[in-house]
Amino acid sequence: MEEFTQGISAVSDFLWNNLLLFLLCGTGIYFTVRLGFVQVRRFVPGIKSLFSGFSLKGKAAGKDGMSSFQALTTAVAAQVGTGNITGCATALASGGPGAIFWMWMSAFFGMATIYAEAILAQTFKTTVDGQVTGGPIYYIRAAFQGKFGKFLAGFFSVAIVLALGFMGNMVQSNSISDAFHNAFGVSKLAVGVVVAVIAAFIFLGGVKRLASVTEKLVPVMALFYIVGCVAILVTRWQRIPNAFEQIFVLAFQPQAIAGGVAGVTVREAMRYGVARGLFSNEAGMGSTPHAHALAKVEKPQDQGIVAMIGVFIDTFVVLSLTALVIITSGMVPSGLTGTQLTQAAFDQTMGSFGNIFIAITMFFFAFSTIIGWYYFGEVNFKALFGTKAVPVYAAIAVLFVLIGSVQKVDLVWNLSDLFNGLMVIPNLIALLALSGLVASIHKGKSLDRYAKQLRRAANKTDKK
Repeated sequence: MEEFTQGISAVSDFLWNNLLLFLLCGTGIYFTVRLGFVQVRRFVPGIKSLFSGFSLKGKAAGKDGMSSFQALTTAVAAQVGTGNITGCATALASGGPGAIFWMWMSAFFGMATIYAEAILAQTFKTTVDGQVTGGPIYYIRAAFQGKFGKFLAGFFSVAIVLALGFMGNMVQSNSISDAFHNAFGVSKLAVGVVVAVIAAFIFLGGVKRLASVTEKLVPVMALFYIVGCVAILVTRWQRIPNAFEQIFVLAFQPQAIAGGVAGVTVREAMRYGVARGLFSNEAGMGSTPHAHALAKVEKPQDQGIVAMIGVFIDTFVVLSLTALVIITSGMVPSGLTGTQLTQAAFDQTMGSFGNIFIAITMFFFAFSTIIGWYYFGEVNFKALFGTKAVPVYAAIAVLFVLIGSVQKVDLVWNLSDLFNGLMVIPNLIALLALSGLVASIHKGKSLDRYAKQLRRAANKTDKK
């Protein structure tokens, strides 16, 4: 079993550090150029749209979808997760402070990718059993008709159900139980039971309850973490300029400044920064389009600019704050990595409260990801087995949440990473195949006839 686990890990590492790194970045650069740097030109309208729709108690989501803000918070719930704490620390430990620069670069280009994903999700959303739904499976089938399209869509659905709905949520619940056990000495099983019960309550409430929870949870958890980080950085304000200097200089000259990681090369800084950044903000992975498809907006572009803000919040705000706290602590070369490095950096200022702060943050971040990932998996499980099978999916997902909290299995973590990578491939293929349509919609051209033709083709494939 150990050899099998190591084999899966090797395949996953190769997939993420080589093929997907270039595919995801290349796709982001391509859409950035083709859409005329949309992430720069439409950034301010995106921010305005975010704040104009801000509400902790918006109109209840229903079968016809949800508000643009609720769709964004559902997407951000999945994006802002343990990767913002553990993933950031791992990138710093392995790639040095320079890795953060490459995280920013991947997020910048990823904003154009997620803009395209949201546009296609809106364009090809459909109604199944009276419920509005959407996601990559629908635009994949539109891009590639016949058996090939059906295979790609089916492959994507299986991969995302396994990667996020089951194994991914097992990983998230394990992060929660670990954090609470370390901070409070609470039994992992007790934590798992509580998390599983709360998750089941939300899952069984459908889209209406999910949207209601995320629109409240995401702003609160983001504010809680931002305030904590800013409070620490205020006490270390004199170290902040040096932290930025390390980020920019060590991205190209890893050994130029003391405080880097011994032996790190530019390639490693780039690899760890880009890989962890893309894994954190999920741009191009095909997960968040499921949420953006449900937004009730006038034009697909309207949700596209909001989707870009999700990547900005995840990487340029939350993840960057984590990075600055760790770098200003001076503990990057300490040999610690992952959550331990983050906790040590917070403990330096907060003392014993640092562990408690990270435990609470980990609960918010990981649990919100469980909610988002569950929904993304549900859409695809429903497409594979029908609406009547959803309770079965919910039961399995809750079981995995419970099991994951009490037992960390390396094989599950590696399989989750692998299937996360595999689901990216059909999504990117469809995005590139429909890039002409995305560019035309972006320019505001009338595409009703073309879009309807593609929708009919997709629906025809569904019925086969």
